[in-house]
Amino acid sequence: MITTDELRKRFLDFFKSKNHKIVPSDSLAPKNDPSVLFTSAGMNQFKEQFLGKVTDFRRAASSQKCLRTGDLEKVGHTPSHHTFFEMLGNFSFGDYFKKDAITWAWEFLTKDLKITAEKLWVSVYEEDNESYNIWLNEIKVPANKIYKFGQKENFWPSNAINDGPNGPCGPCSEIFFDWGKDTGCGKSDCSPACDCGRFVEIWNLVFTQFNRKEGGKLDPLPNKNIDTGMGLERIVSCLQGVKTNFEIDIFKPIIDEIRQILEIKPFQFSEKLNCIADHIRAVVFAIGDGVLPSNEGRGYVVRKLIRRASWFAQESGFKKPFLYKLVSRICNLMKEPYPELAKRRDNISDIVLSEEEKFINNINEGSDLLKETIAELKSKNINRISGQIIFKLYDTYGFPLELTEIFAKDNNLELDLAGFNQEMEKQKKMARAGSNISGDIFSKDIIDLLPTQFLGYETTRKEVQIIQIVKSKQSADKIKEGDEAWIILDKTPFYGESGGQVGDTGKIYSSDKKSLAEVVDTKQIDGSIAHIVKVKKGGFKIQDKVLAEVNSERRQAIRRSHTATHLLQSSLRKVLGEHVQQSGSLVEPDYFRFDFTHFKDLKDDELARIEDLINEKIRANDKLSVEVMEKDKALKSGAIALFGEKYGESVRVVSIADYSREFCGGTHLDYTGDVAMMLIDNEGSVGSGLRRIQAFTGKLAYEKLKNSSKILKDLSVMLKAKIEDIPSQVESLLEKNKKLEKEVMSLTEENISLQIADIINSSKKTVEDYSYIICQFKNLDSDILRKASDLLISKLTKKSVIFLASDNGLFICRVSKDLKDKTSASGILGKILESFGGSGGGRPDFAQGGLKDKSRLSQVMKKAEEIIKKELSQ
Repeated sequence: MITTDELRKRFLDFFKSKNHKIVPSDSLAPKNDPSVLFTSAGMNQFKEQFLGKVTDFRRAASSQKCLRTGDLEKVGHTPSHHTFFEMLGNFSFGDYFKKDAITWAWEFLTKDLKITAEKLWVSVYEEDNESYNIWLNEIKVPANKIYKFGQKENFWPSNAINDGPNGPCGPCSEIFFDWGKDTGCGKSDCSPACDCGRFVEIWNLVFTQFNRKEGGKLDPLPNKNIDTGMGLERIVSCLQGVKTNFEIDIFKPIIDEIRQILEIKPFQFSEKLNCIADHIRAVVFAIGDGVLPSNEGRGYVVRKLIRRASWFAQESGFKKPFLYKLVSRICNLMKEPYPELAKRRDNISDIVLSEEEKFINNINEGSDLLKETIAELKSKNINRISGQIIFKLYDTYGFPLELTEIFAKDNNLELDLAGFNQEMEKQKKMARAGSNISGDIFSKDIIDLLPTQFLGYETTRKEVQIIQIVKSKQSADKIKEGDEAWIILDKTPFYGESGGQVGDTGKIYSSDKKSLAEVVDTKQIDGSIAHIVKVKKGGFKIQDKVLAEVNSERRQAIRRSHTATHLLQSSLRKVLGEHVQQSGSLVEPDYFRFDFTHFKDLKDDELARIEDLINEKIRANDKLSVEVMEKDKALKSGAIALFGEKYGESVRVVSIADYSREFCGGTHLDYTGDVAMMLIDNEGSVGSGLRRIQAFTGKLAYEKLKNSSKILKDLSVMLKAKIEDIPSQVESLLEKNKKLEKEVMSLTEENISLQIADIINSSKKTVEDYSYIICQFKNLDSDILRKASDLLISKLTKKSVIFLASDNGLFICRVSKDLKDKTSASGILGKILESFGGSGGGRPDFAQGGLKDKSRLSQVMKKAEEIIKKELSQ
């Protein structure tokens, strides 16, 4: 039986023999393509080749990691839907076309994989006679096994002729695997058009030959392209003779382990187990590519998948974290094609465990909120849970809709599902608007820019020529004083923002200095370097010879920061472990921000050791060296690449002595001593398993130390103590203050206790046979205010509501337990504060809140009287 690893290799070897360049899988989270949330198809990474911008190779093949969530609800319930999967594909960029694509697909399936022709059926677009004739006359597929379908099934994008979008498109031809007459509906006329399961689409050949224009007009493309896709898991299931992808060699061990952990008997709960296996695979690969769980964008997808998988286990009765245990199994199953996963195995496992623990805690908190909501609704004879509440539970707490339905059913309540769906749609619209995702991988925001040769590694000043001017996103021949524009030069010493390093600033001027443009920023865009300028005097036109001069003092400060980030990563890996990987950075003049993978809080001594190591390396004045080499050779030499970054065949490697070696295109110092010093300013968490260090170098680090020294001297004078004695002096003062605070609190509590009887006599009011107290105190903290509420509620005991306020904006509401079916403390407090911009929460019998605008306190007290009276009189 062929294994998944063997099939992947055979596919790539086959197309290598057909002179295709074998391209490694791109990251699931492409950094330079705003059109997609995740890589969803093999062709995504070849966007530049399809557009004709990159022509260093005309044929390619890959096995691409993909992640899709469009059919999330189908995952686990059908034989072949997945979130994460691998897409085998071969591609032609203006080279071969239909005949070769069809011939090679058939050859691979029938000759290499030895699938009998009787098992294969095909489909073509109904108007694509060329493909039909190739299948019929060249490949010799019988006419009764070639099906013609419309543009919905056999055109890419689907229905593009009628519905758009404009841009590259074309017909496609699909190849189907036939499981035989014993599978599916059993009808004599069953065909690939039937969805009974007998026929499985295994390969889609897309022939991109048209450019769609408005009105559905199809113009032939000057260069016709091939884009094919074959789901790896799907073709493996056919060859391994199993009816679902979840039974193949890279899935079954995961499902078996899940079944064992959850103690589920064979053949029970199978669809949910499939979902769990699918989701945890997607999570492992996404985190492996640097996507960490969060509340937005890609991170939200990862968080949602973890929560779904965890919830499916809870439905089976298993309430503990377990997904993290599966990480090791997945890394081991996928180690041959993706060995890099093993390096992050422990870190990925820790991140998953943390997310599981948070979700389980959220479920408990959400249950409390839902119980409180149900109690409040019942007290008001309302039998419907609003869509807003359902959505809050779902979105904030990860509370599954199914669980809300169970609670509602047990309490004879209806769910406002229409309102919930409206809230869901609102969120989706906001997510789409905030993500900057166009949905079209061929979308263009600006005109094509001409390429620029970068000379900034060698010099900061150079005589160059203007080759392009862009003003207001349009090409321009010239610019004048006062204009703001982009200038493209044939070559430049200016570094364009990329890799976290900010762009250079400086000036561009004519040799006679009559024309001057200030370069306020520099951007690197698709092989071009755009100088963003403000023309200060004179003017410029295309073909002008000019001098380009970088602000060298600012550049040097940036170089200090960038070299320091390399020293930091090396030190982090030495102190914390080699699991540490850079996840992002911002490199500015004498300041940098560095994000890295690490699961635990850094201890003070660890942070101090890291800072000491870096400054030791600075004082050692170690030499930096730069080498351009083949990517594979660089990786084998131990050079570290940035997560999710896409590199070419040759890479620039920056090394420091024998302890740091990284892929890097940024500008660096010649010696570490030129950093002068590095000072860590802040360290903290920025997400699950992700931490951030902010630091200063050079002049800014010196200014920081100088300022800290001044503060210490000032404190020394104020405390009349030596600098080395300041900590003990401050500790002594804090201890004295703590004792005084306790004494004040004790006296205040005594005073409040003495006032309780007077408060009841003067403030107690009644509504029918209920009583309530509304009272305001001067400057009480929350502990004393709560103590006062405890004393009052203990005296009133039954049918009572208490609302207490402090003039510093704190509020407490108490409701005696015998009123829990009538009203709730959190409900009363919420209604009182909602119109004043306050906030609060709690339980049915106790709630507390606050108000920023203290000037509205008297209005709050009047509102409290109104709300409490209304609640008690209902």
